[in-house]
Parts: sequence; structure tokens; C-alpha cells
Amino acid sequence: MMGHASDSLAAGLSLHAAMLSRDALHLARSRGDFERMSRICMPLLEAQRAIRIEALETGPAKLISTASDIQGLPTMGCYLFTPMLVGADAKQFRSAANNAGVPVFVLTREPQMSNGLWPIVGVGERVVRIRIEPPTNPDIIDPQWFNYASEQLGDQAIEDAINAAEPEDPAAWRVDDLLDRIDACPEHEKFMKALADACKAAMAMPTPTIIRRRALINDPYSF
Repeated sequence: MMGHASDSLAAGLSLHAAMLSRDALHLARSRGDFERMSRICMPLLEAQRAIRIEALETGPAKLISTASDIQGLPTMGCYLFTPMLVGADAKQFRSAANNAGVPVFVLTREPQMSNGLWPIVGVGERVVRIRIEPPTNPDIIDPQWFNYASEQLGDQAIEDAINAAEPEDPAAWRVDDLLDRIDACPEHEKFMKALADACKAAMAMPTPTIIRRRALINDPYSF
């Protein structure tokens, strides 16, 4: 799978490379092969980087507030889902676009808070949320702001994964805490590097014999 992913990446087929790498990453995890996982992370990072850069170069993000805003097959670019749509809608849209062969860079904002901040959310197995200053013109989401919001979301995903762990947790659980959030910020380079580092740390450790348990997230803004 990674041989095909590498060929696709070399040929400029970034989305195909990313999707193959993601499948390989989860397959390697199912086999407890952390060494292979650590090596998959970098090609996946490169593929997602290419998708992010190409999407940002298309210009301001398209605003999606209802299902009717999506007519036919989407084009490559940045998409900001806005109320009353939620993070799960954005995740479904990205998956459908990718399955149709269209690379997209997607974020979701929730209703503006009383202090003027915008909640930005990403949805994986766990929800990641930040609250940041909105752009100067909320009707034109420029690529710089969009990329900044994505970076902040990814940084929060790393912090959330770290905070989910207890000091005595097996190293494999730390890998899984990151995997829980990979769909929330797939374009974030530091997140992929953190995952690679966690996989390397798990390589030399014994496989856990107990089931990982994590508390439910007490977030009144979640769904």
C-alpha cells in the first residue's frame, strides 16, 4: 500500500497518496506495528501538506451554511462550514469529496460567542474545539486566516491528546489518543510529527494487555 502511496505522491496525486497512507496507518495499528506506523506518518504528512497548499492557493474559503450551498461535485479549495451546519457535516462532506477524488480543506465554525470569539471545531473519534478571533471581514475568509485557524485547531488536538493520558499509561495508548483526533485536523503537520514520535515511543514497549479507557468529554457545546 505504501509503495503505491509513494508512487502517487511522486506523480503529484496527493489525495490518492493521502488516502492510501491513512488506510495503511490504521492497518498497521490493527497489527500493533508501531515501527511501520512511524514510517507512514511522514509520507502522509507530505501528501496532506500538498493538499493544504493547493487548496489555500485557490483563494478565499467557500462558506457553507446549508446543504443547498453544495451543488454537484465540489471543486478543490477551502470550505468553512457555518451555522446551522456542524462539524459532523463537514467531516461527511470531506469524506464524500475525497471519495469522489476531490481534495478539500475543511473547517467548521459554530455560533459566535458573547465575547465575539468564533468556536472552530474538528470532528474525529473525539471532538477538538478552539475559540479564536474571527477574521476582519467574516464574509470573506482569506487563506491566511483559514490556515491560522487550522493551525490553532491542530495545536489544540495535540494538547487534548496529551491531557487525556495518565503518567502510567502504556505508550500505545498515547498513540491511540492521537489517532482519536486525526480526522479533526488531518492537514496539521505538527500533529503528524507528534503521532510519529508517539509511535516510535511505543515501538520498544510491551503491548498493553488491558483495554484503554477514557472519560467522556464534558463539553456543553458538543453534540
